Amino acid sequence: MSDFEFIPTTIPSSPDFSDLPWDLSLNDWPKDDFRREEVQHGISRHPVVFVNYFGVLYAIKELPKDVAHLEYQLLSQMSELQLPCVKPVGYASIRRNSKQSSALFTRFLEASVPYRSLFISKAVEQFQTHLLDAISGLLVQLHSNGFYWGDCSLSNILFRRDAGALQAYLVDAETAEFQLPPLSPMLRYHDLEIMQENILGELSDLQTNDNLSFSYPIEETGPYIQQRYRSLWEEITREEIFTQIELYRVQERIRALNALGFSVKDIELKNDDQGNILKLRIFVSDRNFHRNQLMEITGLYAEDRQAQQIMNEIYELKANISQATSPNITLDAVAFHWMEHVYKPVVEKLSALNNSNSEIIGMTDPIELYCQILEHKWYLSEQAQHDVGHQAAVEDFIQRFG
Repeated sequence: MSDFEFIPTTIPSSPDFSDLPWDLSLNDWPKDDFRREEVQHGISRHPVVFVNYFGVLYAIKELPKDVAHLEYQLLSQMSELQLPCVKPVGYASIRRNSKQSSALFTRFLEASVPYRSLFISKAVEQFQTHLLDAISGLLVQLHSNGFYWGDCSLSNILFRRDAGALQAYLVDAETAEFQLPPLSPMLRYHDLEIMQENILGELSDLQTNDNLSFSYPIEETGPYIQQRYRSLWEEITREEIFTQIELYRVQERIRALNALGFSVKDIELKNDDQGNILKLRIFVSDRNFHRNQLMEITGLYAEDRQAQQIMNEIYELKANISQATSPNITLDAVAFHWMEHVYKPVVEKLSALNNSNSEIIGMTDPIELYCQILEHKWYLSEQAQHDVGHQAAVEDFIQRFG
């Protein structure tokens, strides 16, 4: 009987990693192996190496027997739900003599930075609020989908900035558990307490090692994340049932999230016996994100707050179309529909009044004017307790200000 055995299970699009020196533990792998690469990464309680296959970087983590399979299953569940985490590509069982272990294979998260590393640089001063908000957003998304983390820490988070969007990603799911969503208040509280204790300990270590200024308020970091978490949890998990004519209430919820500093990435309307139930996917964003996104899908150039208003409307329209006729409609198709059937008719109707004496209608930029119509529509819908529609809002706006 052989004293060594390596049995990999990987997805079809990834390598099986069998050409690596598995007869050695990861700690003993030669650093000059032609596949191995050194990249910036957080602290891990288990050995981790990074390997390159045809220009694609993978992370390999060695774990106790069978643990890699369990973590692979949890990460796969999270990925299927589009939660922010590293992408699992496989696992393996390993036997060296009488010792057994396992290995987890994940795709390296490109353009990411270990969250812990950001506290060592001056970047924390510029991005502090957004970074801490990203952690609270990550925890809310995990908990609302039934995942208990059990080990939230700076070392277990990667941070990625993508066209202005800021996102925290779960890297380590060894201690995670899946429960029926949403997670119970007791487990959510426990996760937050672990997060606060871990982050305080890690920041204290950074200060002790002169990697973080002693003026940095490390005691306030965990409580800040908890406070933002609670505000966001209340807003994101509050389910309201409303009828088709009350769709203006979707905008109310989005505005509340915007006020908290979060943006809506997707909206889902689910049918209930009594009406619609609203589900929201959120993320942290900063300046230029909405402007760039709107430019990409419509060609319109707007200031960021204008673009945020318009993107909110486009996502709301996508939810309505998905529910009514086309469940798999793309954002680009919705944006085209919005341009042709919503934006252009409104702007054309207002443009016909360009020769009027109205300073508001005659001299205002078309996109700013359209956003004023959106504000007016929301105001009228609130008063009427139903969605009044764009045309009614335009007509009333002209009557008042034209």
